[in-house]
Amino acid sequence: MTTLAGATQDEVRRHNLAGLVRLLHEHGAMSRAELTARTGLNRSTIGGLTTELADAGVVSEGVPAGRRSAGRPSIVVRPRTERVYVLALDVGAEHLTAARVGLGGRVLDRRELRHAREDADVRRTLRRLHRLGRAVLAGSPADAVCVGIGVSVCGVVRGSDGLVRFAPNLGWVDVPLGRLVADGFATALPVSVGNDADLGAVAERIRGAARGADNVVYLSGEVGIGGGVVLDGRLVAGAGGYAGEVGHVRVNPRGRRCRCGAVGCWETEVGEEALLLATGMPPGADLSDVLAAYAEGDRHVRAGVRRVGEWLGLGVANLVNLFNPEVVVLGGLLRQLLPLVEPQIESALGQALVAPREQVRLVPPALGGDSPLLGAAEAAFGSLLDDPLGAAVHRAERLHA
Repeated sequence: MTTLAGATQDEVRRHNLAGLVRLLHEHGAMSRAELTARTGLNRSTIGGLTTELADAGVVSEGVPAGRRSAGRPSIVVRPRTERVYVLALDVGAEHLTAARVGLGGRVLDRRELRHAREDADVRRTLRRLHRLGRAVLAGSPADAVCVGIGVSVCGVVRGSDGLVRFAPNLGWVDVPLGRLVADGFATALPVSVGNDADLGAVAERIRGAARGADNVVYLSGEVGIGGGVVLDGRLVAGAGGYAGEVGHVRVNPRGRRCRCGAVGCWETEVGEEALLLATGMPPGADLSDVLAAYAEGDRHVRAGVRRVGEWLGLGVANLVNLFNPEVVVLGGLLRQLLPLVEPQIESALGQALVAPREQVRLVPPALGGDSPLLGAAEAAFGSLLDDPLGAAVHRAERLHA
């Protein structure tokens, strides 16, 4: 663990408690001996800290299950996954998802609702979201406590207060989503609201395809395209939390008008609508129809997919030059499109600078479509992970269904 020069004894203790809980949350159960080796703290200090956490109900301790060998076993410390949880919510252009996620990252319950893009009125969406949330809360044990709420949304989010400044694919402008979610659940718990691609990047780095990488680009491809960027282990947020809107980088001056009002944005060439237009699919078609026609060998569809792949490759190559990532994760519909357009992306990457392209891997998300949802859970755990025995635990409450 890092040292805290000039810190008081209480500050050092809080820092060490936070480090232990984060290790257990991100890596699962460990013995006291493993925690001693990972942290560099001595055995008696680890024992005292884990006892505090156990007394607070954050972790449990016990001997390894099924151990029969001689000698005194090292106590195993486990996160209290069933008892300590967060409520994670994902607001997409065509779906709403709610999940109860326990400490350690395990999804305990999950519900999803599909909706039409044109049916995203703020009040109606919030009613549905609260209904989904209450459904997953209904299954929580009587002694379980919620320590936070995290919300992922496909829009531009002000980091300071969770105001959705602009969500073109929902038709939202200046929606105080954080406050509305808190009011709907009648809670004083902290509510963290983030852009879906930013949160997808966080989740894939902690638990998914980019685990262990410090430089990651996550592309969230649904109706539009969003981007989350992690550099040197830290999410790139920008001055107001608005960084990463790669879908609105202008790539085609002669292209179509985007929902944001500009012409030729990247997402007008690679989003779902762009794919349907390029492949000539009839009204009402979706990605599954494109994939089926492609599999059947439809020449027009295959040509359209190749064109979209070329635009996708152009944008990915620019991101590789700009950020020098170790991993680019293609999420949303892009994960299903990736096997079909890898040749076009690889060709475009051949035009990128040699040094950064040699270091990058292109991968689908290991968390599937739930990357933003699980990223919202990580954000909601933030206050607990920063101060396990402090205000986060004191604010913990049982949210009622």
